Amino acid sequence: MIQCSECEFFHRDTAGRATFKCDPFSTIKEPSCIDKLKLVKEMENGQKLDRIVRAYEATLAMYQRLQPMQEKIMEHMEREITDTEQGDSWKYGMDDEDPENDAPDEQNGF
Repeated sequence: MIQCSECEFFHRDTAGRATFKCDPFSTIKEPSCIDKLKLVKEMENGQKLDRIVRAYEATLAMYQRLQPMQEKIMEHMEREITDTEQGDSWKYGMDDEDPENDAPDEQNGF
């Protein structure tokens, strides 16, 4: 069995990482090359998955840091809405009076 390091489709970059120029449909020299390519692809997918998990964990950490500020903002907004509603209550009439008293008097023709 030929070692990948001896193959012309194997290269090592300046950082020391192994790179493969193998094409499973045309440049495979031995049947074990397919198994090696599968292993390499699984490792690459695992690294991508690790990056996704790290990014997700970083996002969660940011949300946890923002949570207290969001709660304060929501409390402030609720207070502002309540104050605005109370301030505008005069526009909608008095809540204490009976709505029957506000109806026009039919006997007087009003």
